[in-house]
Amino acid sequence: MTQFSKYLSALFLAVTVATAVGCTSTPTREGTAEYVDDSVITTKVKAAILNEPTLKVAEINVETFKGVVQLSGFVGSQADIRKAVEVARKVGGVKSVKNDMRIK
Repeated sequence: MTQFSKYLSALFLAVTVATAVGCTSTPTREGTAEYVDDSVITTKVKAAILNEPTLKVAEINVETFKGVVQLSGFVGSQADIRKAVEVARKVGGVKSVKNDMRIK
């Protein structure tokens, strides 16, 4: 193996390791695949809330981190809060739902 090919192999290995480490998750930061999954979950939860005629989606914010959905915003009643949490829990991929909604 020539000196150049050794350097090229070492460079390739370093780039591969850096890329793999850069895509892994930590307790406070998602990896690339988790971010995409959470984006899909957020979109599905928003769509499910939109399809629920008793809820106003514009007043409910949805965020997802590692499968945990956080609902926030202001709604008209305690029944709206319960319904939004119920709808979110039924979406595939949701591990749990954190309720930070308030009654206006």
